[in-house]
Amino acid sequence: MSRPAGARRAVVTGLGIVAPNGVGTDVFWKSVQQGATVLGPVSREGCSHLPLRVAGEVRDFDPAGLIENRYLVQTDRFTHFAMAAADLAIGDARLEADQQAPFAIGVVTATGSGGGEFGQGELQHLWGQGPHFVGPYQSIAWFYAASTGQISIRGNFQGPCGVLANDEAGGLDVFAHASRTIRRGTDAVVVGATEAPLAPYSMVCQLGYPELSLAEDPKRAYLPFTDDACGFSPAEGGAMFLVEEESAAQRRGARVRAVVAGHAATFTGTSGWDRSRQGLARAIHGALNEAGCSASDVDVVFADAMGVPAADQAEALAIADALGPHAARIPVTAPKTGFGRAYSAASALDVAAAVLALEHGVVPPTPNITEVRHDLDLVTGHARRARLQTALVLSRGLMGCNSALLLRRSLDDRS
Repeated sequence: MSRPAGARRAVVTGLGIVAPNGVGTDVFWKSVQQGATVLGPVSREGCSHLPLRVAGEVRDFDPAGLIENRYLVQTDRFTHFAMAAADLAIGDARLEADQQAPFAIGVVTATGSGGGEFGQGELQHLWGQGPHFVGPYQSIAWFYAASTGQISIRGNFQGPCGVLANDEAGGLDVFAHASRTIRRGTDAVVVGATEAPLAPYSMVCQLGYPELSLAEDPKRAYLPFTDDACGFSPAEGGAMFLVEEESAAQRRGARVRAVVAGHAATFTGTSGWDRSRQGLARAIHGALNEAGCSASDVDVVFADAMGVPAADQAEALAIADALGPHAARIPVTAPKTGFGRAYSAASALDVAAAVLALEHGVVPPTPNITEVRHDLDLVTGHARRARLQTALVLSRGLMGCNSALLLRRSLDDRS
């Protein structure tokens, strides 16, 4: 159902990005627009003997220069990413929180892996030295809700808070939670997803995923929608956003970067990727209905791009099912093939790329891909100029979640 007239509407006013291809919006967008590839050999200590060889690592990130030490010592790397990205998003939105109104701002984050690196370190202390060498923060740093909690505490954001641990699609589903919170009266929500799954313990847990690429050549490791598709390369990092109620953002003179127009999610389970076709198509229909849009309104699709032949085929068919004859004319892209698929944070980074694409009128390319086996207008090679008003972002999880998010350019920003 479309939004009732006069209803409170959620808009994006701030972006913060910590990704393998750059920290900060400008660096990230330059890399994405150029189709740069930063996938490379896994270099993290303790991982050299593992069969996973290629990943997207965040290499130029110094949390000590960005986050107070009292927070660093009690948090994992995925929360360091979240706190740093949240700072960037709030700064980008030029929001100065009113300390006299702490309940005006909430926080919602998503993660799939939690704090594996911190947890591994404390377990090593336990088994190597004994229980007296395990710190008290072991009980919270690994927890999925740690990023939401620490961002809330650090910023004194006491509005509605939440965390999603519902598979990769959580990176889109957080926007639905934020939008619902805003419709109910909250003025702003810090929202997004970050992951840090490249510590040895976390990597060993991933080795059970048949969708994981074990290829050794970074340029051949993650090639969705091609005959050479062999799985996905994982990544760390993520993106955070400031989502505000539109009229509240306008009153304070904030720049509206995009409108959160519609969202829908489904669950099709783990019995085969072919079932995700119906689930993803239904999510797309739901997002379009909530936004009051038709298939012909969609100008670009940011694909889930699993990199598994059956999953890729299901996604291509779902796009065709949901968007009909118009689907063949819609450019599709998957910038993540250049820097990796960061589980829940993969779709959050796709949202960041989609917001920037709408702003710049540019569809970024899908790196490393030249020939496509599916009936998709996949943008490869170079970025493509286009008049973009509406972007569709798709995500699926390894456990069967499907999600679709529709973003639109701000009315104030349309030419």
